Amino acid sequence: MEMTDSLFWVAVFQIIAIDIVLGADNAVVIALACRRLPETQRNRGIFWGMVGAIGMRIMLVFFALHLLALPFLKIIGALLLLWIGVKLLLPEPASDGPIVRDSPTLFGAIRTIIIADTVMSLDNVIGIAGAARDSLALVTFGLVFSVPIIVWGSKVIMKWMERFPVIVIIGAGLLGWIAGGMLTTDTVTQDWVETQAAYLHWLVPACGALLVVATGKWLTARIHKKLRAPVDLVNRD
Repeated sequence: MEMTDSLFWVAVFQIIAIDIVLGADNAVVIALACRRLPETQRNRGIFWGMVGAIGMRIMLVFFALHLLALPFLKIIGALLLLWIGVKLLLPEPASDGPIVRDSPTLFGAIRTIIIADTVMSLDNVIGIAGAARDSLALVTFGLVFSVPIIVWGSKVIMKWMERFPVIVIIGAGLLGWIAGGMLTTDTVTQDWVETQAAYLHWLVPACGALLVVATGKWLTARIHKKLRAPVDLVNRD
């Protein structure tokens, strides 16, 4: 399609609309991954995370039809997303405690953004590929156009997280919900769920959200207990 063709611009607007709708999820992941970085590194984390995520999305769109037909792909992706959700709930390292854990790194935040965005995009690349009508240039144009909106959204969400910590829990639960949805739409589970247990389409995502939050809270409690143990021994002496 040429740029003078009206279908070109229709496809562009469709891709931008899809990316903006998906942008809410992406903004949450970026905010969760970068919230612990020093202020001076947050913009770099957001920028390079988005660059890597866009590159992976373009590759996913290119191979979309073949990838989504692979059995167990979404199940593996869902398990990975559950792990990411739990990891993002763990507490910040304590710099003044008896045990000092490794500080969050810029590379770690970028890696988390790319992995989570790639997993979360598995379901949506079909829509983008369809709107692009086999044009990789259209996909790239639409993705690049939507980046500023996602970046702005992630910065706003990070500020909200600083004021309202409960948003961190909600964001991690959202990743669990998305993971649950992926478990019921894999090629090996979708037909059975739709014909035998349609209620699993909402039950499994709800359980995924609860699993992430509950596991994250449990591990956080264990970490805090471990950090307090040496202090308690010192106090007894």
